[in-house]
Amino acid sequence: MEALIAVVLMSLTAHIPSHRKPRRSASKIALRAGVAGGVLSTLAVAGASAPASAAEPVTETIEMPTITADLSTQVAESAYATQEAANSWALQAEQDQAIAKAAKQAKADQADAQQKAEAKKKAEAEAQRKAEEARASRSAQRTTLATVSAAANVSAPASGSVASVIAFLKAQLGDAYVMGGTGPNSWDCSGLTQAAFRQAGVSLPRVSQDQSTAGTPVSLSNLQVGDLLYWGAAGSAYHVGVYIGNGQYLDAANPSKGVVIQDLSGYPATGAVRLL
Repeated sequence: MEALIAVVLMSLTAHIPSHRKPRRSASKIALRAGVAGGVLSTLAVAGASAPASAAEPVTETIEMPTITADLSTQVAESAYATQEAANSWALQAEQDQAIAKAAKQAKADQADAQQKAEAKKKAEAEAQRKAEEARASRSAQRTTLATVSAAANVSAPASGSVASVIAFLKAQLGDAYVMGGTGPNSWDCSGLTQAAFRQAGVSLPRVSQDQSTAGTPVSLSNLQVGDLLYWGAAGSAYHVGVYIGNGQYLDAANPSKGVVIQDLSGYPATGAVRLL
């Protein structure tokens, strides 16, 4: 009886090359289980007298797939790649946002700079316009004063005029020099010459610049007593005095000297005008 059971079991497993049984479909397993069950039932009836302990249950092990190390590594690498891609996208988004913000700020700065440049240009144009108006006004005033002076020079008496001018000047010798002084005991250079020529009926402008263009220009080699000397360019002279002959002139020199007589050789004049 045991030999017969062994033969049946061997016939059922003869097609399996190894001790590990391959996976089988559910239908084949059911069919073979039915055959084996029928055979075993027959054997059980035929050998009912055999001991119960001689029969052994037939079992079948179905192996489940396992996760290999390679598959685990691939899963980890795929997760890492996905995270890297997410990080890259987030970084790109931040960079795009920063670029957009910088472009917006640059545009605002450019507009502000352009507005300031236009305001500066307008201010410069306005300042230039005012300066031109001021120059035109000063030029008109000088022309008027020169005309008045010329008319006064023409109407001034011819006799005794120079003598009265020189006499007045010499009477002020030793007086102090004071900027803006017009007498009677302190003078600046143009204040003294204005007062002196007033004695001869000549009305001179108040400042040196205008006095230097008030009469008829004469060369320094053809000076006469009573000619007005000036230092600096005509129209922008910074000092005046009166020629008194013998290479000398009288002026309100400076705070240390006061009203004095000096030699032209020591301080040559730039030009001269004749008022009498």
